[in-house]
Amino acid sequence: MSTPKIAFIGAGSVVFTQGLLADLFAFPELKDAHIALHDIDAERLGTAEAAARHIAAERGARPRITAHADRREALAGADFVINIVQVGMGEATRTDFEIPARYGLRQTIGDTLGVGGIFRALRTFPLLKALGEDIAAVCPDAWLLNYTNPMAMNVQYLTEATGLTRVVGLCHSVYWTMRDLSDLLGVPFEEVTYRAAGVNHQAWVLRFERDGEDLYPRLDALIAGDEQLRRRVRVDMYRRLGYYPTETSEHSSEYVPWYLGHDSEIERLRLPIGAYLDIVDENVATYEKTRDALAAGAPLQVEGTMEYAPQIIHSITTGTPRTIYGNVPNHGLIENLPARGTVEVPCLVDAMGVQPTRAGELPPQLAALNRAYLSMNDLVVRAALEDDPRHIRHAAMMDPATAGALPVERIWQLCDDMVAAHADRLQPGLRANLG
Repeated sequence: MSTPKIAFIGAGSVVFTQGLLADLFAFPELKDAHIALHDIDAERLGTAEAAARHIAAERGARPRITAHADRREALAGADFVINIVQVGMGEATRTDFEIPARYGLRQTIGDTLGVGGIFRALRTFPLLKALGEDIAAVCPDAWLLNYTNPMAMNVQYLTEATGLTRVVGLCHSVYWTMRDLSDLLGVPFEEVTYRAAGVNHQAWVLRFERDGEDLYPRLDALIAGDEQLRRRVRVDMYRRLGYYPTETSEHSSEYVPWYLGHDSEIERLRLPIGAYLDIVDENVATYEKTRDALAAGAPLQVEGTMEYAPQIIHSITTGTPRTIYGNVPNHGLIENLPARGTVEVPCLVDAMGVQPTRAGELPPQLAALNRAYLSMNDLVVRAALEDDPRHIRHAAMMDPATAGALPVERIWQLCDDMVAAHADRLQPGLRANLG
């Protein structure tokens, strides 16, 4: 595979596409790759193509760059498919926040669990099914590298609904958590060894060492002497559960019933309600700035992102061995989590592909939280696979933060309102109002 073809689905997510391309072109072996860009938005697709050509020139790369309004054209013969689609874009995300807020339900990010995560998944599933069918038809041996959230739900749906087996979900949370912890302790990241496992956005740092020394006691001492550190959700969870979570406090607060339902906890832990809406606005502004700069021929500064997809592509293409963290079907990788669920574990990558490693059993308190997460995920996937709108409500009922904030009748009413708002993006069988 000397010149791989890499298809970007949702390439109009221009800022993310730029970072991935900068990483890809940093590898000499990938400088002449075929980059096939696809998006349904013609303006964004044109901006993505212009950005790709600019980055290639800046990096001294000579790729073949093609842009396609037709998805199958972009996928035909691809070796790797990077999915970065966000169905509904900012408009749908605002709906995910505004309607639950009218019911008194608080969210910070809304892309993984909770009502926001449920409906982001349900409007993404039809796209994933069609994408899987296209891959099976025109590039059946391709690796599908998924970045689209909700990660765990999407990977489970992809594997169960499409039968694809070369699917791995990618997220940078483990990597950046370990970078941040190393910086916090003043330890060079390159000297740290670690092992994490769990589920996406709720995995756990099981080992954290330097030269054989357990670094957790040093972290404990730092937290004990710093009141501001103790005002973070993930630090609060670590102190109570014994293992550091691999996602930000804003994310972590949404996956448990302990924080967002209580004014005192929101103040104590400085939780920004609706924070993701600001990110949506920032992303739009950054895209428009990039589009205008490219159109004017102005300089465009693009930095590498250290994302996993370019590393995977390089390892499979060249045989260079690496370890990354991937989201894959469990199949016994974590023994005390459901077999059908999607888990986040270390994966070896080389010319043979992405090979997940077995993590064994999680400590029981961690497995208990992860099982609740995966049980809710499974109900959302079952809703789509079985075309059963009741399972949407069941998922919301089982979601810890939603169940901790609303009585069951209000949960069903909220789901009815969300279904009505997103109806055009849902598969027809899920559009029923159940009253």
